[in-house]
Amino acid sequence: MCGIIGVTGEPDALPLILGALHQLEYRGYDSAGVALVAGGEIWRARAADGTHSVADLAALTADAPRGHAAAIGHTRWATHGHPTPENAHPHVDCTGRLALIHNGIIENHSALRADLVANGHTMTSATDTEVMVHLIERFMAEGSDLTAATRRMLGSVRGAFSIAVICADEPDTIVAARRSTPLVLGLRDGTAFLASDIPALIGHTREVYALADDELAVLTPGHLHVTTLEGAPVIPEQLTITWDLEAAQKGGFPDYMSKEMDEQPLAVATTLLDRRGAGGELILDELRISADELRRIDKVFIVACGSSYHAAAVAKYALEHWVKLPTEVDIASEFRYRDPVIGDRTLCVGVSQSGETLDTSEAMREASRLGAKVLVVSNVVDSSMARHADGVLYTRAGPEVGVASTKCHLAQIVALEILGLFLAQIHGTLTAPEIGEILNAMDELPALMTRTLSRRREVDEVASKLTDARDFFFLGRHVGYPVALEGALKLKELAYLRAEGYAAGELKHGPIALIEPGVVVVGIATRNPLWEKMLSNIAEVHSRGATVVLVADDGDEEAAAVADHVLWVPPTSPLLSPVIGVIPLQQLAYRLARLHGHDPDRPRNLAKTVTVE
Repeated sequence: MCGIIGVTGEPDALPLILGALHQLEYRGYDSAGVALVAGGEIWRARAADGTHSVADLAALTADAPRGHAAAIGHTRWATHGHPTPENAHPHVDCTGRLALIHNGIIENHSALRADLVANGHTMTSATDTEVMVHLIERFMAEGSDLTAATRRMLGSVRGAFSIAVICADEPDTIVAARRSTPLVLGLRDGTAFLASDIPALIGHTREVYALADDELAVLTPGHLHVTTLEGAPVIPEQLTITWDLEAAQKGGFPDYMSKEMDEQPLAVATTLLDRRGAGGELILDELRISADELRRIDKVFIVACGSSYHAAAVAKYALEHWVKLPTEVDIASEFRYRDPVIGDRTLCVGVSQSGETLDTSEAMREASRLGAKVLVVSNVVDSSMARHADGVLYTRAGPEVGVASTKCHLAQIVALEILGLFLAQIHGTLTAPEIGEILNAMDELPALMTRTLSRRREVDEVASKLTDARDFFFLGRHVGYPVALEGALKLKELAYLRAEGYAAGELKHGPIALIEPGVVVVGIATRNPLWEKMLSNIAEVHSRGATVVLVADDGDEEAAAVADHVLWVPPTSPLLSPVIGVIPLQQLAYRLARLHGHDPDRPRNLAKTVTVE
């Protein structure tokens, strides 16, 4: 996610702002900017040079005015609009006397933009963020002060946000608010701070407060005033910083992987935001394929590697069920060497977290050469794959530091299922109410994920009983099969244990010869259409002495009866269940890695992005 920093009461704020942005670089970003109130004006500088942008700002601000009042800074991870200086934050209004920074996504930005432009406002970026500063401008022109105008603006927008806004007319004031995306506040004698993350405040204050959802804060030198969005006073939660910088960057978690697992509900929620148009229809991020061209599509290929491949395997079930289109899932490194049968009625979808995976990128080039329409699912805006595709669907999970993919994997499943619903809308295979019902169920996933993550200790207890095991089989049927593949991959990546994923029905075609006492079988036994068959497969391995661990829906005593250990998850519809079912398998692999003394952030021999064949 993006990085935010703000300070008021510091007479020379620029070094502090630049230093804090440097502390937030670990989050990943593609552009950066600062805005200061100085001499009764807003002074602004922005750079878009990838992870060199903060260093570029140091040069760009060499002639910045001194003697600042309020100041804000931002590192951007692009969602709406390419990573360019024009799209970098802070954004200003038409008068140039307001500046605003934002993390999150505004769902109704298109309608708000159209209304603002129709009423004479000039937009200079392609971002969803810019509408907010123009709305504040509108409300201040009607007589509201900065705080009241910001409150009115927040009543007009839908989505996720943490914002900070400054105004040349109220030079010592910063107004901030949040919903869904983090924001912390800090105090020191005569100074007030805000930041998206505690690392930005280390060395400046240890008096830190957490802003809660739908709260608004007014910062003036040495003072904070917090209310609800409706204006009721609030006493913010005080935090004590006892961490060093590295620990703070991990949010108090022992490593990036555990932090990123905890961020998964937000990653999925953000990926789901801004997908419905004014009429309720589904929309994608960037699509240069017409509806008529999509209606001509009679076959889909999804091409990916590793965890992205497993997300693609989940999507196959959804696309074939919802869209009734034959869908093949290919390992990217094999795809272009097998002479795939592709033509101009084929849609080829490349899935890559970074958008730079060489195998997948080359597969997309081959598909395009053969005449297919090419769409990319990526977590990085303006990646090389995104630039060369006919359409892009962004996962919006924010930067993922841990090598073993967690939040990006689940965001990919959700994004691909959004694509499936979009194609069902185009092909008319689902009605609008049916699509709306599925989207409503998807909107419930983040809350279910949070419940699942809260059961970490139960997973830890199971892991502690498996430390002597060296051989693991992961079994699943229907959508449980790709979940089994992902669970086995995570265990191999992190704990360096022998783990294989199988379609459970294949067990009796050979692998069952390896089942004996001491072997652990992890079964995905959530209630999908083949649940009864899955339990029969599990009974076979249990009778041969295997230790059985089942992922099962809450309260499913029939499943528990054939298991030695159960990892309980809240139920959801079968095609959405992989988003929930993967989580305890991530936690199991993580805990076994820790029990065996391995660093989950840096699994041996692995790289985050594979750029060689």
